[in-house]
Amino acid sequence: MALQIADRWFERCYLDDDITWLYEPHVVPFMRCNIWHVRGRDRDLFIDTGMGVASLKNAARDLLDKPVTAVATHTHGDHVGGHHEFEHCLVHRAEAALLETPPEATGLMPVDVFRAEGIAYLQEAGYDFDAESLLITALPHTGYDPDTYRVRPAGATETVEDGDRVDLGDRSFEVLHLPGHSPGSIGLWESATGVLFSGDCVYDGPLLDGLADSEIEPYIASMKRLRDLPVRVVHGGHDPSFGRDRLLALIDAYLAKRDR
Repeated sequence: MALQIADRWFERCYLDDDITWLYEPHVVPFMRCNIWHVRGRDRDLFIDTGMGVASLKNAARDLLDKPVTAVATHTHGDHVGGHHEFEHCLVHRAEAALLETPPEATGLMPVDVFRAEGIAYLQEAGYDFDAESLLITALPHTGYDPDTYRVRPAGATETVEDGDRVDLGDRSFEVLHLPGHSPGSIGLWESATGVLFSGDCVYDGPLLDGLADSEIEPYIASMKRLRDLPVRVVHGGHDPSFGRDRLLALIDAYLAKRDR
């Protein structure tokens, strides 16, 4: 069946005056990354940029009234597809090379992105999706060819390590290196407000520590670290935001699973 043309590719929700949540409704749920726009006095952030099927920069032009940093919580394709549109990109040192030289695979079929063994792992982990269908449910514009999709290279203009700070003028976030899901996974922690942008280290869905670049022991350490933070609200890489009680429940469930 031919896909329809989307009226618009991105939707958004204003969480407060400073945080806007954007997402791609026509990307299948398990690949639908949360894109967070955080407004600061001197600089804004885009924390992750989605698949890159359509232009985030064009869709969010009304939000771009000052310099902006595109943060890569990690470099999996569903999180950095739009990074190439931004002049200033921030990534952990361990994944800078992947941001600048992403895999050359093309296409939007699950096998194009994950190969057969990856699809089997995702389904075993609890993700329900049709391996024979595209990762998008509409086209961004007339003439778009899903077979030509690829994650485009982006410049790693700022590399960070654990403990570095991202300063927006009136807001300041500490970089937390949270390896496990991927080697250079990071979170952004604002102790003054208790807000954590956690990337794919923790979100309210099946957590993945069996991907090709995942490691279980570092993941366990990252989860234990987050358990000790006085978090008020978590904005994850996927799925709805949640509070501290849910964070502890997700962490404890993961640790119990790995303890078995």
